[in-house]
Amino acid sequence: MINYNKLKGLIWAFLLITVSGACKKDSPGPSFSYKQYGSPFQGVPERQNAAIYQVNLRAFSEAGTFKGVEARLDSVKALGINVLYLMPIYPVGVVNSAGGLGSPYSIKDYKAVNPEFGTLEDLRALVDAAHSKGMAVILDWVANHTSWDNEWITAHKDWYQQDNAGNVISPPGTGWLDVAQLNYTNTELRKAMIDAMAYWVYTANVDGFRCDAADYVPYSFWKEAIESLRTIQSHKLLILAEGGRNDHFKAGFDLLYGFNFFYTMSDKVFEEKGSVTLLQNVNTAEYAITPESTQRVVRYTTNHDVNLSDGTPLELFGGKQGSMSAFVVAAYMKGVPMIYNGQEIGQATRLQYFTRTPISWNTADYGMVAEYKKLLAFYNASNTVRMGELRSFSSDDVCVFTKHVEGETILVIANLRNKAVTYSVPGALVNTAWTDVFTNTSTAVSNQISLPAYSYKVLKINQ
Repeated sequence: MINYNKLKGLIWAFLLITVSGACKKDSPGPSFSYKQYGSPFQGVPERQNAAIYQVNLRAFSEAGTFKGVEARLDSVKALGINVLYLMPIYPVGVVNSAGGLGSPYSIKDYKAVNPEFGTLEDLRALVDAAHSKGMAVILDWVANHTSWDNEWITAHKDWYQQDNAGNVISPPGTGWLDVAQLNYTNTELRKAMIDAMAYWVYTANVDGFRCDAADYVPYSFWKEAIESLRTIQSHKLLILAEGGRNDHFKAGFDLLYGFNFFYTMSDKVFEEKGSVTLLQNVNTAEYAITPESTQRVVRYTTNHDVNLSDGTPLELFGGKQGSMSAFVVAAYMKGVPMIYNGQEIGQATRLQYFTRTPISWNTADYGMVAEYKKLLAFYNASNTVRMGELRSFSSDDVCVFTKHVEGETILVIANLRNKAVTYSVPGALVNTAWTDVFTNTSTAVSNQISLPAYSYKVLKINQ
């Protein structure tokens, strides 16, 4: 006898499976209607292999334009850079402006180019030129707030946070009075923001974003945005959060900012003369939230914010020698290195970004340029430095660590004090033979090592 109830259940199960499969097939994710400019770049580095160069358009050249950046791309590439990061390229608001030319982070139109920097065609030409030299290009993206004269405020006031009287507010607790706070409980705002990000992937053929003030924007939005952007299968996107929140990697970001590492090194170790061992502790903490082994923390000794507010690397890290030792630690311990324009030539004055302060390229310290090239060349060539297992042996004055992969060990020793220091070598490293990776000279590591002020060594063990 046929069990009709059972048969009916099987039929319904079959229909559900069929419909579910059809829905999956027909719903690959958000669809973007923009026409692709150019050919998607095939050379975007794996996130753990990135070496980033930040461009402040108002400072990079005398012209302060995209063309001014394009003219110096060979010099940027020669440093060992594979990711070019452009500060915001969009029109800047005038209402409640922060002064000067206005903050580049006060966005008036998410789908336009600031005429101060050139045209869309100029931007495309810059991206094309960078791609031709093997560099990916990422744009600064400001998702937390807009300018007060962004058309969204009048057209979609509900896209903004408001006080009890219905007035749009600036970002609470920040003092950023030149910008208006967006409201991410609004679904339509989310769609518009993601659509605007996709616009640049297609229209200018860019390779990702550095997401400004990421800690102020909800996790749920970042997850939605990143998942949506990754449905653009023609592009391999690199997405960096200017933030340190615990859920950013979970949301899908490739890279995070090493805020704590920077301030521990600049404030605690250099300014306050605290123990160098603090660096290995903060490194452990910053990587405790990493769900994937290739996700990385971006390490820097300067960027546009701290350069202007805190000081140049020369100010913060004891001049040229100290800043190079600090960079070795930042780049080699466990992170993706980032250079801010002018840093590589020993730019001694702070760079504005509310006004124009062109970098003096003709007064470059070519010794520093050569040293940055040397350090990044080894970083790029050494899988051990980029991916090796980290072991720390630091003292109060000297940052010491090894990076190891099967068959090779690299030893990094950096004196972060403005005085000669004697480092007592731990037993695990005593009586080992090493080769200096930069001079190719052999050296034996005994019980103690004497290190001149702000000096560093990078050694490879002799197998």
